[in-house]
Parts: sequence; C-alpha cells; structure tokens
Amino acid sequence: MADLFIWCRFGAMPNVLAHITGTVIRIEKSPGEAVAAGEAIVILESMKMEMPLESPMDGRVKEIRVKEGQAVAEGDVLAVVE
Repeated sequence: MADLFIWCRFGAMPNVLAHITGTVIRIEKSPGEAVAAGEAIVILESMKMEMPLESPMDGRVKEIRVKEGQAVAEGDVLAVVE
C-alpha cells in the first residue's frame, strides 16, 4: 500500500500530501500521537473509493492541517510527521 501515500521531505519533517483531489472522510491520528511507517493518518474519498494516506516513517504526528469533510486538491499538505 506504499503507493497510496505521497510525501515529500522538507528538512527533517515529511509532509503527507493528497495524491488526488477528494474529501477528507476520517482523521485517524491526532497531533502528538505516535505513528508507525505505513499507518493511516487521514482517509480520503475520491470517486467513491476510500484511500488511506499513510505515514512515510515511524514518528509522531506534528500537525493535521485538514478537517473531516474538507475538500482537498492534489498536492495539498494534509499532515506533518516528525
């Protein structure tokens, strides 16, 4: 499922990006929570499909930049992991 998340590294903190335009239907983690590589942080819905956006690394969720029900565009930063 590694292809279901897109992230890029700016400094030491990877940003979890939306890989497709869609709607945030669930936020699985909160800021400060530990997260393992491959663990879902945000669930997007697009074209009636649910797509988990996963952590690229072990760490902690530094920030969640979206809310449930929010529409997002491809490339939007949804979360930051440290």
